[in-house]
Amino acid sequence: MDIGQLKAFLAVAQELHFGRAALRLHIAQPPLSRIIKQLETELGTRLLDRNTRSVKLTPSGQALIGPATEVVEALRRAEEAVRSVENGEAGLVRIAFAGVSTHQLVARLARQVKSNRPGIQLELSSQNFALPALKKLLQGETDIALGRWDVIPAEVASRVVLQDSLVVAMPDTHPLAGADRLTIAQLAGDSFISLIPFEGAVLPDRLRRMAHDAGFLADIVQVAPDTQTALALVSAEVGCHLTLASVAAQATDPHVVFVPLEGSTADVHLRAAWRRSDSSAALKAVLNEVGTVDVSRPDHD
Repeated sequence: MDIGQLKAFLAVAQELHFGRAALRLHIAQPPLSRIIKQLETELGTRLLDRNTRSVKLTPSGQALIGPATEVVEALRRAEEAVRSVENGEAGLVRIAFAGVSTHQLVARLARQVKSNRPGIQLELSSQNFALPALKKLLQGETDIALGRWDVIPAEVASRVVLQDSLVVAMPDTHPLAGADRLTIAQLAGDSFISLIPFEGAVLPDRLRRMAHDAGFLADIVQVAPDTQTALALVSAEVGCHLTLASVAAQATDPHVVFVPLEGSTADVHLRAAWRRSDSSAALKAVLNEVGTVDVSRPDHD
């Protein structure tokens, strides 16, 4: 018994007419009759009582309708599932993201994918730094990495998904808190709070390089494990902190002021990265969604 036989049987059972069933199946009537006879032979029972005037289901035929329908429907669902994966409408996409500046983008992306592509499941993994996210990508442990990197391996493709810039977080009591813009040289005598100078960490690198170019060594009085802690220390007037405009856009502490910084040595844009060899349709679909996420509008979802 095969799927073709079951489809033929169901067509005859529903039409109760071999001619109409043959038309429905786009085959001639004699081959349809042979298919039904072969199915009856394999099952060892008559499924249809037919004569020149009518076709009727036998009790065995009635009993076969339910199971046959389930098999045909299961095959349809299986074919649909495969087509959905091939079309990028279904599948699992793993995303590793680093830093508080990515949180709003990731949250909106997850909601957008759920709404626009409900067959795609996202597996989200937060990393403290961008380099571990990139390493997970290279090791095949994630499909998309979101972060900021100065060096991206040749086997990895990337594109900017969020334009960003450097700002200085300072206490609202700081003498320069009211400035429209400032340079790092204006902060030569200030204390700084830095993130952990982890390999590949962009912000500690930018602070070191910009201070060096301005002719001073940044006075780092405390190292914070993450951005939230660094901003809490700024609010406590421990020092200033070099951070991102995207972080400033999400901050809510009224005692922390963010002033744009001039003279950045390199871009700090947020990038999406993926393996060039990954041909997954679901991956391409999610990358398309990433490109349409709007983080500039207020979030009322």
